[in-house]
Amino acid sequence: MERYDVVVTGAGPAGSAAAERAASLGLSTLVLEEHATIGHPVQCAGLLSRGAFAGCRVSDRSVRNRVRGARIVSDLGGELLFDAGETKAVVVDRGELDREMAGAAADAGAEFRLKAPVLRVDGDRVVTGGPDAGEVGFGVLIAADGPKGTVARSLRMARAPTHLAGVQADVIVDDPVETRYVEIHPNAAPEFFAWRIPVSERVVRVGLCGEANVPALFQTYLARWPGRVVHRAAGTIPLGTMPRTYGRGTLFVGDAAGLAKPTSGGGVYTGVRSGRYAAETAAACLEAGDCSDGALAAYDARWRADFGRELALGYRLQLARRRVTPGEIDRLLRAFGTPKVVRAIVEYGDMDRPSGLLARLVRMPALWPVLPIVMRLGIAEILGQDDRK
Repeated sequence: MERYDVVVTGAGPAGSAAAERAASLGLSTLVLEEHATIGHPVQCAGLLSRGAFAGCRVSDRSVRNRVRGARIVSDLGGELLFDAGETKAVVVDRGELDREMAGAAADAGAEFRLKAPVLRVDGDRVVTGGPDAGEVGFGVLIAADGPKGTVARSLRMARAPTHLAGVQADVIVDDPVETRYVEIHPNAAPEFFAWRIPVSERVVRVGLCGEANVPALFQTYLARWPGRVVHRAAGTIPLGTMPRTYGRGTLFVGDAAGLAKPTSGGGVYTGVRSGRYAAETAAACLEAGDCSDGALAAYDARWRADFGRELALGYRLQLARRRVTPGEIDRLLRAFGTPKVVRAIVEYGDMDRPSGLLARLVRMPALWPVLPIVMRLGIAEILGQDDRK
């Protein structure tokens, strides 16, 4: 039976980041990818903050557009438009990005095995299917196999508490669009929001995420953007982290651990950071000859110290968002659209760590007219609890 220091399941950004780091630390590393091609099928909107893109450590080859602001529309007349005057996020070809990250991991010494789905975990080995079906032993297993991956199910680990369904289409639109701004429509999806991401003047990614009636809501939203659909994708976004992201020789990273940002659904920023933390923890445990749960717990502590506070706050805010009525969203956007608030958003906004901006905004006199909404939703209390931690 083959045996590796580290086996990684999944060759997305989190898995490839983990594999590259593990291999660079001198660990024998194998990545098992269930699909025949890395980066396919695409299950991501492909909008990455500057921090997320920088964390991928890739060239600009995958970048298709750069955006510098957003337009958030209530559909009842209220809207918020902010323009940072500089690039805040990039629109990427996720397939291209994933393949470049996998290439970097391979260059560092990691091996890749495609069409190798993990069927189950049996002690210190994984059982795989596909053309090279068999067993592979590991010192540490890094699970980067997504929100509904086999590893958590096989080990009977508790998963993220909430899963949203997402649908997206690439559309060649009849009329050119503004490429500087992402467009967000909260009222198009009661549990989350809908989006329109400009790839170019003639190509947009139109998507929507929610828990119920998602296909019908998406078709209604898609009709707003007349044109020719050239690609469709569907996926799952986990919200709320796993109660424990380690156990039985395994570390869970990225979406497999429920580390997507609840305020946006994005998972690349947290995914690549958690992947590298997992690799470094694996190296330390293997060097010490101790891969017990007690030793692996250091990984859980590292990512929580880095961005756990943001994810916990975001999840509480996402649950509160579900209680907001369409009319209240309209009132909030009108209030947020005042010049002082817009300036604060531009100056202090951070797509990956929004808590600082939110704490600042709820104290601004310009937002006092919507304080009854904020109080009803418990947002001020949520932020106050977070400040006391």
